[in-house]
Amino acid sequence: MIALLVGSASALFFAFVGTPLFIRLLVRRAYGQFIRDDGPTAHHTKRGTPTMGGAVIVGSVLLAYFLTHLLMMATGSPVGGPSASGLLLLFLATGMGLVGFADDFIKISKQRSLGLSAPAKIAGQTAVGVTFGILALQFPNEQGRTPASTAISFIRDTPIDLAFAGTLLGAILFVVWSNLIITGASNGVNLADGLDGLAAGASILVFGAYLLIGIWQSNQSCGSPGAGSVCYEVRDPLDLALVAGAMCGALVGFLWWNTSPARIFMGDTGSLALGGAIAGFAILSRTELLLVILAGLFVLITLSVIIQVGYFKLSGGKRVFKMAPLQHHFELKGWAEVTVVVRFWILGGLFVAVALGVFYAEWVVG
Repeated sequence: MIALLVGSASALFFAFVGTPLFIRLLVRRAYGQFIRDDGPTAHHTKRGTPTMGGAVIVGSVLLAYFLTHLLMMATGSPVGGPSASGLLLLFLATGMGLVGFADDFIKISKQRSLGLSAPAKIAGQTAVGVTFGILALQFPNEQGRTPASTAISFIRDTPIDLAFAGTLLGAILFVVWSNLIITGASNGVNLADGLDGLAAGASILVFGAYLLIGIWQSNQSCGSPGAGSVCYEVRDPLDLALVAGAMCGALVGFLWWNTSPARIFMGDTGSLALGGAIAGFAILSRTELLLVILAGLFVLITLSVIIQVGYFKLSGGKRVFKMAPLQHHFELKGWAEVTVVVRFWILGGLFVAVALGVFYAEWVVG
């Protein structure tokens, strides 16, 4: 538990102190956000606001994670060194963040709304996702548990195993399945990152839930002394909780500067990294399908875009919403930006509460 407190607090400190320093660097280099002309007119005042703040979030998490493990090893704590699951999760978040960083850098350097070309962006995300999927099935521990499993999971692995057709084909199907989750989660957070503090605040709620899930799974891990008859086959739940705590801390420190009126945006650097991390938690904690509820706000925002585009094409130009993603629809209806953000945070919190309730109820029912 001390490791979780150290990791969360240090990540918060690094982000809180590092963000204004990063803002000054970006301002000196005139690296400001480009605002689309077809968006809400109120957003035009945000033109030139520093972006790529996700670099501070990712950097703070990495520093906090490795610093915590160094301190724990130096003090002889049983937490020990970094785990395979923790390192894989950080790899996924950092790799997706680097793809987003390249996208952001092209946007601000060329002052346009489009960064990487679609094929280049997809190729970068796929390379990171495929590497993660392959490595996640490696590194078995003493109990033979690997960070991920070929079985599709809800709150734990279900009987539906992608390895039904053989080990190799199962591994290939798992890589495809995991990349679908990664793509969905990263796009969901990316679409939510349109209002000051919306994506950061909603992500704090999701990572907070994974912090609690990791602690619970660690206490009820199969083979541990305190585990009951219903236990969890998760390889490194406590280290995943440490990463989740560091994510929460870094986002809280960043949100201080990102809340309305934002002095910095996280950009694709942050949204893709956070989306990748959320997907990684779902895969490594064996809660893949629970993610649909847990990240319900991001799912709703993504669905609004799919519905808008689909209906526009089928109806010959008609729209369901005034504008998609969903948050901009309410802006155009006259809601203040802060009102939209806070109400969406509340909605995101309700989704998280329902998901945690389902998670706990499954354990109680057994």
